[in-house]
Amino acid sequence: MALPLSGLTILDLTHVLAGPYCSMTLSDMGARVIKVERPDGGDDTRAFPPFKDGKSAYFAAINHGKKSIALNLKNDADKEIFEGLLARADVILENFRPGVMERMGYGWEDLHSRFPRLIYGAVSGFGHTGPDSKRPAYDMVVQARGGVMSITGEKDRDPVRVGASIGDIVAGMFLTEGILAALYDREKTGKGRKIDVSMLDSQLAILEHAVAITSVTGKPPVPSGARHPSITPFETFHASDGLFVIAAGNDKLFEKLCVALNLPLIGDERFASNAERCNNARLLKRLIEAVTLEHTRAHWIARLTAAGIPTGPIQTVDQVMKDPQILARNMVVDVLDKNGRAAYKAAGNPIKMSDAPDATTRGPAPDLDGNRGEILRWLGKD
Repeated sequence: MALPLSGLTILDLTHVLAGPYCSMTLSDMGARVIKVERPDGGDDTRAFPPFKDGKSAYFAAINHGKKSIALNLKNDADKEIFEGLLARADVILENFRPGVMERMGYGWEDLHSRFPRLIYGAVSGFGHTGPDSKRPAYDMVVQARGGVMSITGEKDRDPVRVGASIGDIVAGMFLTEGILAALYDREKTGKGRKIDVSMLDSQLAILEHAVAITSVTGKPPVPSGARHPSITPFETFHASDGLFVIAAGNDKLFEKLCVALNLPLIGDERFASNAERCNNARLLKRLIEAVTLEHTRAHWIARLTAAGIPTGPIQTVDQVMKDPQILARNMVVDVLDKNGRAAYKAAGNPIKMSDAPDATTRGPAPDLDGNRGEILRWLGKD
């Protein structure tokens, strides 16, 4: 069976992470992605460690299965190639600062008038409108300014950056959503749309509980470590050999937890509702840990799982990559080299779709300009 985006061509001018994450997702769903890179080094992530045989594993993890052509759009011959690609593309992606594409003659208005079916996807630090639209940004800048860092970390300690690059990745996910919506709309109207995604906007969009708390109380939440500010018990707990997590997110689960731990708290007014449990979160944690410290993490995870209570270990990445559930879902795949040998590991596609193949391997990450001949032949050029 064909993948759902088979037959679509994505012209990808993006680099580093937000845009390439979007095009990776579209590629995993079947789209042909042609990565247009600058001739002097290409995508910045080609120089990011770690390296294997002189090539970046970081680059391969995000750009596997794509094609690469190096074009200097100030060069007439390269510009002619680019024009041919535009004529055959369904989507163009870019992550330049606003105004750069316009100065090259390839802004949304220019392209839409010439290629009305072309969908234009743009991701940038602050979006294409607003007083700061032309400012540069990286993941850490938008995590900080967007409020995420203000609620991340331990109480009364300095705020910290989330360990994953969610400033980029979330924006890339929203860009993917926008592209898919525009493709659906084009089926009805025959016309492409522009999608303008801001990394800063995307950070605010994921602060669901923080926005709710601030809007109602007038006080912004502060870092609370692993504890959820609106649900209790919902955090880490100590066992005799280390930490594990319990997430008893409603009254029924809390009652099950009390039974599993032999805690005589059912009917106790201090813990009768989630709101009361939140008010008494520190006391409840001490009462739970007085029990959980008696046995190992494995003991409690097995016991609570049998009782139907959401729980789990805190795994390192190497442990996650060996987790039977992860492996059963084909979430660790091999990225091949150009000779068809497994060269790197990468995350699989979390979107599982009926009647669509879920390959255990990914095509090689392209060498810079490594697909020029193939792409020129596809365009009908010598």
